[in-house]
Amino acid sequence: MNFVFDLDGTLCFDGKSIDREIIEALQELKLAGHQVIFASARPIRDLVPIIPKDFHEGLLVGGNGTFTYDHGQIQVTHFEQQILDKLITLIHRHQLKYLADGQWDYSFTGDIAHPIYRNIDKTNSTNIPLEQLLPVCKLVIFQPNEEVLEVLEAFPVIVTHYKTEHAIDISPLGINKVSGLHRLNIQQFIAFGNDSNDQCLFEHAVHSVCVGSNDVKSYANDIVERVGVAKKIRELMRKYDLK
Repeated sequence: MNFVFDLDGTLCFDGKSIDREIIEALQELKLAGHQVIFASARPIRDLVPIIPKDFHEGLLVGGNGTFTYDHGQIQVTHFEQQILDKLITLIHRHQLKYLADGQWDYSFTGDIAHPIYRNIDKTNSTNIPLEQLLPVCKLVIFQPNEEVLEVLEAFPVIVTHYKTEHAIDISPLGINKVSGLHRLNIQQFIAFGNDSNDQCLFEHAVHSVCVGSNDVKSYANDIVERVGVAKKIRELMRKYDLK
């Protein structure tokens, strides 16, 4: 069976590492013959440094579906130039702070104390001006006002709201974590997630687990807290035993 895991708030709770007990459960899952796939809002650049090295050659979905990673090969979906031009105009008109992700580099103008900025792997990527960042695959806007949200409703894009981070995530139309999985030829899966961008996973999963008490829990089969994640992985590993 394919097991799909969100990262932040699901497996990673400090933005930098995964609990040892959870890593051991993931390794047991892999050893039992199940496929472990990570599907995160992070681009591949920021996803790879967090996951255990023995999963680096597997399948990854990044940027809420804008990036896929198949045994070292990255494929991206990006905004069409016409849409990107409108987004850039909106940013300048309202003097918005943002993080834009390209295939590897990024453009950031927000608060460097923000958790999203702290999670950027800056060791092998560069912060470059937005107009020079091509293609642009995903855009995070910090503290958008109501007027900006209303304008975006008319744009052919996907907008995901992050209430706790006072930010919105903008992706090309039709792109989400499930579309990323489909591009990797993953159809059936068990999903672990915790946030609004995991709703699509929960809606399409054979079985779904929400970590924590976010509103998205209403779409999941099970709800667990951080301390119960490893136990739930092992429980579902046995339930969906391949033997």
